[in-house]
Amino acid sequence: MSIEQAKEIANSVLYEGYLLYPYRRSAIKNRQRWTFGVVYPKEYSEANGSVEPWTMHTECLITGQGNRYTSLDIYVRFLHLLSMKPEGTVSVSPWLDASEWHMPGSQAFNTWEEGMEREVSALDLSLSDLVAHPRIVEVSFSGDRLVEDPTGAAREGIVREQRPLTGAIIIGAEQVDEDLFKLSTHIENRTAETSTVTNRHDSILLQSFVSTHTLLQVHQGAFISLLEPPEELQAFAQECRNLRTWPVLVGGEGKCDVLLSSPIILYDYPQIAPESPGPLFDGTEIDEILTLRIMTLTDEEKQEIRQGDERAREILERTEAITPEQFMQLHGTIRDLRPIDEGGEGA
Repeated sequence: MSIEQAKEIANSVLYEGYLLYPYRRSAIKNRQRWTFGVVYPKEYSEANGSVEPWTMHTECLITGQGNRYTSLDIYVRFLHLLSMKPEGTVSVSPWLDASEWHMPGSQAFNTWEEGMEREVSALDLSLSDLVAHPRIVEVSFSGDRLVEDPTGAAREGIVREQRPLTGAIIIGAEQVDEDLFKLSTHIENRTAETSTVTNRHDSILLQSFVSTHTLLQVHQGAFISLLEPPEELQAFAQECRNLRTWPVLVGGEGKCDVLLSSPIILYDYPQIAPESPGPLFDGTEIDEILTLRIMTLTDEEKQEIRQGDERAREILERTEAITPEQFMQLHGTIRDLRPIDEGGEGA
């Protein structure tokens, strides 16, 4: 399986819960998001009792040769959040009536967070080299601040701000049996000057890795399923330690060259429903229900969506343009039928 095909599946993890129906900023369920795969800064975590994790750790098994012919490509992916808020005093918000700007408790409405995809990769890593010496890959993304004027009126300027992130990925391997190796990928958020933040809502998510997951591809080797390992490898599989992540095989059934380590529990070989015309940020195959509900939104609700998040706007436009044939494809799909044995009972 190509890594680009694997990333299509991984994107459903990256954007899981990004923005929930009814896809409006004013919806209560969208005021607290970013609950999957969050790796917080170490300083913040330790200053607040280590309740919020500052690491993510993956271990998996690989069969291969202890020489330079077996190699790995590793991709760590996450969202780097960006805050968007009005500049100064604004008479009319892009998504609120003017009367709501100074209402007590309206802060959750007139600020918004968007996610920017980030990827840190380590390519063509020799398995034998990783056994001899772990590889440390630095994570570093600078902050930025941009003032936008989407309407052409200076009094409605929008400030987009992104804070810097730093961290490290430590990749290592050990031989545990003949031609069998345990690979580890350890992710740390080392972003500094965060110890004074006292709770999750005080901008700490802007300095966190969000929806963090790891994609691993092996060349001249194979990954072992940790869910259904061969009997002779079960003991080795049980010794693999995975913290806040769940490694599964991806690709066509039986393929063993790509692994997705996800903060969401998955089975081996997860697939995107082929009937789905596009992402709805919900991985439970309820496209038909969500599409119908979007169609029932009022004109005012749809306008709020159009003036808000770009990804929500794409959902609305795609839904409004769906054809009857595409819609019917969302209805009545049956998967995983099992044969009935001769005795008439389910197999």
